[in-house]
Amino acid sequence: MLHHISIGVRDLDLAGRFYDAALGALGFRRVFEDETAIGYGLVDGEDLLCLKLRENPQPPGDGFHLAFAAPSRLAVQAFHQAALKIGGRDNGAPGLRPDYGQHYYAAFLIDPDGHRIEATINAPES
Repeated sequence: MLHHISIGVRDLDLAGRFYDAALGALGFRRVFEDETAIGYGLVDGEDLLCLKLRENPQPPGDGFHLAFAAPSRLAVQAFHQAALKIGGRDNGAPGLRPDYGQHYYAAFLIDPDGHRIEATINAPES
């Protein structure tokens, strides 16, 4: 349904390091970059998430977050740990979320610009 999402960031270098760590743990990588933007995805030139340098970005309010698909529970844990080391704030440690489903495993963070993000997998532990 969605082609890509762009979010505004104040410090492109810091945001890039944060998302390199967080999304790298999930298997995503930089697929393009220039002086004002960094795109993440799987295929060169085809970003799924784009960081855009902005003077005064405003993250969406309560109720909005971006959830990234994780390949495993270990990847969810790595996402959380890596991002905390680069300025992320914990918004829910890795673990099962039975309210969302029997096998819903997720971790929640707030990035350096205040965007709420999640990594999740909804499958039995393998």
